[in-house]
Amino acid sequence: MAAVGRQPRLLVLRALGVGDLLTGVPALRALADGFPNHRRTLACPQELAPLVLLTGAVDAVADASGPVRPRVDAAPEVAVDLHGRGPESHRALLELAPRRLIAFACPAAGVERGPAWAEDEHEVHRWCRLLGESGIPADRSRIDLDPPPIRVPEPLRGLTIVHPGAAAGARRWPQERFAAVARAQVAEGRRVVLTGGRRERELAAEVARLAGLPSGAVLAGRTGLRDLAALVAAAERVVCGDTGMAHLATAFRTPSVVLFGPVSPERWGPPPDRPWHRALWAGRRGDPHAAAVDPGLLSIGVDDVLDALAGLPAADAQDAVGAASPG
Repeated sequence: MAAVGRQPRLLVLRALGVGDLLTGVPALRALADGFPNHRRTLACPQELAPLVLLTGAVDAVADASGPVRPRVDAAPEVAVDLHGRGPESHRALLELAPRRLIAFACPAAGVERGPAWAEDEHEVHRWCRLLGESGIPADRSRIDLDPPPIRVPEPLRGLTIVHPGAAAGARRWPQERFAAVARAQVAEGRRVVLTGGRRERELAAEVARLAGLPSGAVLAGRTGLRDLAALVAAAERVVCGDTGMAHLATAFRTPSVVLFGPVSPERWGPPPDRPWHRALWAGRRGDPHAAAVDPGLLSIGVDDVLDALAGLPAADAQDAVGAASPG
């Protein structure tokens, strides 16, 4: 029982990356609706806090990375595992002795009851299903975010963002192909910038060199997550692989072309009912964590990407389909 006078606590574990956070937004909003009187804390990497706040569904962030016991100041009445199937993540939450654990069934962690894990389902649907089968209605369409409340300078609005990086080599399209796409975009009169994290700055600089872009076009390593989110929200279009940037484009309804290799877009792709996102996939599956670029990803050519870009609507055309709503 919660202490007298203390607001009940709900703790969610999803201590993963940008894309994982954004695919979990509909579930987070469902939890906010289901537990409106609870103080809701999300255990995730602290650097994701600027995006977490944009969801409108979370009161606080507890810094965590991986399926470890979150450090919180009080035991939660309700703990929710949006991290994985267990057992590590389940055990990490059970160590906090919550009155209720919402999680997939995992006998190895002592969790006998709960929805069954399904391997081949979209990541957004997975967590909405977990909640729905736990008695908490969840709408997987509630994935949009409002842009961060900061001003994007006019020279940085309406850009083509090319994001050549990815966490694993398997999902990293060749740099010379990204460069060819960037050159073609410039030839059409578009302004192109290259984004990425600090570790991807050298990659982005090489793509810029191959594309004949000035050094000022390389924004990799120069933007924090909040500024990057604002940049994506103000962009004309995004070209990237299966990585967090693709989910930023989805969240801000920015037209995008996303290149998939070892993993199907049916698992991690943009919503199929949104024509301003185009997912390219050769239909081959592989190891998404492999060091070498996936053969299926290599089968996607520069012309395939340029054709998809040519078919994208203008950045504001999606407003005719429906205004963004944080739910």
